[in-house]
Parts: sequence; C-alpha cells; structure tokens
Amino acid sequence: MTIAHDVTSLVPASAYQFGLTHLLDRSAAAYRRNTATRFGERSLTYAELAAAVDRTARGLQRLGLKPGDRVGAFSMNSDLYLILFLAAARAGLIHVPVNSGLKGGELAHILNDSGATVLVVDKALASLVDEVRASGKVESLAVVVPFQKGEQAEENAAGITSLEELALDETPAGAAEGAEPFPQVHSEDPVQLLYTSGTTSAPKGAVMTHRALVAEYDSTVIALDFTEEDRPLIAMPLYHSAAMHVFAMPYLSLGATLRIIEKPDIGQMLQLVQDEHIGSLFLAPTVWVPLANREDLGDYDLTSLTKAQYGASIMPVTVLQRLREAFPKLGFYNCFGQSEMAPLCTVLRPEEHHARPASCGRPAQHVQVRVVDPTGEPVQVGEPGEIQYRSPQLFSGYWNNPEATEAAFMDGWFRSGDQVTQDEAGYIQVVDRIKDVINTGGVLVAPREVEDCVYEVDGVAEVAVIGVPDERWIEAITAVVVLKDGAQVTEEQVIAHVKENLAGFKVPKSVEFVDELPRNQSGKLLKRVLRKERSEA
Repeated sequence: MTIAHDVTSLVPASAYQFGLTHLLDRSAAAYRRNTATRFGERSLTYAELAAAVDRTARGLQRLGLKPGDRVGAFSMNSDLYLILFLAAARAGLIHVPVNSGLKGGELAHILNDSGATVLVVDKALASLVDEVRASGKVESLAVVVPFQKGEQAEENAAGITSLEELALDETPAGAAEGAEPFPQVHSEDPVQLLYTSGTTSAPKGAVMTHRALVAEYDSTVIALDFTEEDRPLIAMPLYHSAAMHVFAMPYLSLGATLRIIEKPDIGQMLQLVQDEHIGSLFLAPTVWVPLANREDLGDYDLTSLTKAQYGASIMPVTVLQRLREAFPKLGFYNCFGQSEMAPLCTVLRPEEHHARPASCGRPAQHVQVRVVDPTGEPVQVGEPGEIQYRSPQLFSGYWNNPEATEAAFMDGWFRSGDQVTQDEAGYIQVVDRIKDVINTGGVLVAPREVEDCVYEVDGVAEVAVIGVPDERWIEAITAVVVLKDGAQVTEEQVIAHVKENLAGFKVPKSVEFVDELPRNQSGKLLKRVLRKERSEA
C-alpha cells in the first residue's frame, strides 16, 4: 500500500500540543450545561467554570504576571481553588500549592524557593502570611490577594479586591480591550511546583508539566473506572497532589459534578453521601480509620457510594477488612504513588483486594516500573528492592536544584526511595522506605526538620525522630530524646516547643526519654533499631 501524502507535513507542530487549558476547553464544549462544581450553596456549570477561569487568568495578567511566573495558593478547599489552578494554566503561569498547615520559616521557604510574586490566601490564613512578610523572611512576594470577599478588602493596583469577586462577577469573560492574548500552551511547559519533603529539612519543588499531568489523568480514569455519573465528593486537601490530580482534575475531564467541601469532616461527608447520593469518595487512611470506627455509621444510607479510593499512606489491613465487611458492595481502590509521578503509580482494584489486601497493585496505564538492588540490577521475583519509574507522568526535575535532580535518577529511571517486592503477576507490595521520611497520615515529614526543632529545647543532648506504626496515623511521629546531665525536661515542654514553631502535622505524638541512642561501630545512629523496638512493644 502506497501512502500518497505525508500528512504530518500538513499539520503545524502546535496542533500536537495538548495541555490543561485544552482539557478544560474540551470539557466546557462537551458538557456545557453539566454542573461542574458545587461548593456550599454555589454551583457552576462547565460553561460558567470556563468563564470564571478566563476572568481570573485576565486578572492575573493585570497583576503583571508573565508566562513562567509563579503564583501561590494558600487556602482550604473551595471551587475557587480549582479556578485559580486552571487560570494559572490558562495564563501560562506556574501554580504553587502551599500546605495550609505551614507557618513561619516553613511558609517562607516555599515562597522564597519558588520565587512566587503573587500569593492568593484564605482569609483564615492571612495572619500567617502577614507575620512572615513582617519578619522580612519573604523576598519575592509582592502582591497578596484574598480568596474571599471581605469588608476590609482593598483594591490593588490592578483593581482586584478578591479572587471570588474577580472570578464570579458577571462581566463577560472575553478578552478585555487592550488585554494581552493568552499565551499558547505547550505540553512541556511547567504548570505546577509540587513541594515534596526529602531526607533533609528543606522541601523540594517537583516541576510538573502539562504533559505529565494530562498523562496521569488518563492513567487515573482507566485504573479507577471513573465515569461522568460518579458524583464524586472532594474532601481531602486540594493542595495535595492526590486530591487534585488523582481525583478532582480527572473527573473534570469527564464532565462529572464535583461536590467540594472545605475539609474532610466525617459527619458532613456521611450526611452528603446520604443526601446528595455521592457515588465516589477518596480519603486518606487517617480519615477512613475514624470513619470505620463511627458508632453511628449504620444510621446513614450510604448505598449510593460505589467507589472508594484510599492512598497517600498504607491502609491497615484490619481496617480495610472492617470497611469491606461493612460495605460489601463498595469497591475499594488502593492508590499508590508520589508527587514526582503526578502522583499515581500503581492501583489495586476492587476485585484484587480479596487475594492481595496488603498489595498496592500493578502499574497504572502510563507507568513502567522496575525493582532493583543498589547497583541497578534487577532483583529476583519476591525479593526486596527499590521501585523505580519511567513514565510521561514523570516530573521534569526539582526547581532550582540540579544536584537533587541528578541524584534522583539512575540510568534514566526515577529513584522512588521505596523498598518493595514484586510477585510473578506483577503486583507490588511496599516493604519499607529507603529514605528516612515519615509518612504520617499521608503527609511526608522529614525527621531532620523536627529533630532540629527539638534540639532547640534547653537540656536536650540528642534526639532521634522516627515513625512508629499507628492505626490512625499509619506512622505516629515519635521523638526519642537523650537529656543533658542533670537536665529536667518534660514531654509537654518538647511538644509545646515544636507546636509553636512547626506545622501541626509535624508535632510528635509522643516523646520518650532514654539514656542513649543505638549506634553502629562507626557511630552512625541506628533508627531502624528504634523503630523495631517500638513496633514490637
């Protein structure tokens, strides 16, 4: 068969580009009248959502932001949070989600490292931003815009009082007279910096492109059986990659209606499932555990719920079995991954839970894995090794950190730092983390950061911070402390000091005082011994 023409020569290269803005345009055209989001008493159709995104993107341009500039989001969940993310993509900007639990130096680090010049902030968190700005620790931040309208709101130089007023007024969304056209989006353009903790105290910004996120949405829709009719409830924080990129955005690509609440309040969630016939719910194990233990769980009609996703940390098998027994018709999906992979890597499907309840499943559609020893050689089936990834979902590197980027790869494969086994059928099971990071409730905490804070307590000679298995938190942060001779320090004093200086999720759940810490012959601290002793206690 002879091909008469090379069609690729007839199509401009730009036609092959597809990013988040194209995905939104496609949904707005295909599902124009569908309800896209519901938050509180407010509902937006897909056409209204697209219009709000365009208005917001114009507003960001009026603030002086240019393609490639960073805009931060420091807030609880809302429909406005999604609008800001999509507007940043529309304007060619890089969105920087900031964990709403951060404060002080932690908050300043994210803002300084990202170089964000504009921060959109929840009114409940505004005082934390005021404090770091007043301290002089934030170098790049020029403009702070509130998410919500308020009596004290003042117009800035661009005439913007709040994101809510900017996005949701009824001004036509078309290009304002004299406004710059929206930039052309390319699939390899950065669109978000996902800050992820490593083994040091300073979080690193994983650069996510349009290509990586769109590829991950494809993987998610296929692996989790998403449909337009699922009626998902968005309860987990949208600053976290799982809620945004495994749940909210893939569902928006399908024309589903997203019911958004500010935070995962269990009573509110159960009531919404019953009243609004929610069909799909993603929660971290730290929320599933207390939900499963609710004495009034049987009082709610939850029969509409057919899909339940969990991830961000390991679900205790006993809790999972309890939930499956309570809801035999509910399909559970174990979602495993990490931010650098956008984040979904593997999925254990409902029909696979019976035989392998402790597994995190097999690789998602666009994910290739290998399990290797420290030299990069494949391990035998069933033997532990590091799981490494290749994928179009993969991040482009760490922001302004070429050394960390180089160290994160081996022969072109991304080094996860997770130790796993893989059986003959390809199923993955997590053994341990090679890195020393603590996964508490699905949030990664670098022990060194907490240790540095505890060392500030007068009378502390040595400290080792570890994660101890916990039914609710999966790993409870525990500080093991050696005191200086004659010093008198209490558990309450240590916890109070950390609570004053670090985010709440980094505060130790307990403090233990010991005479000495275990070390090897060369003097290296043996944290694995501490973990083992407390796991077996």
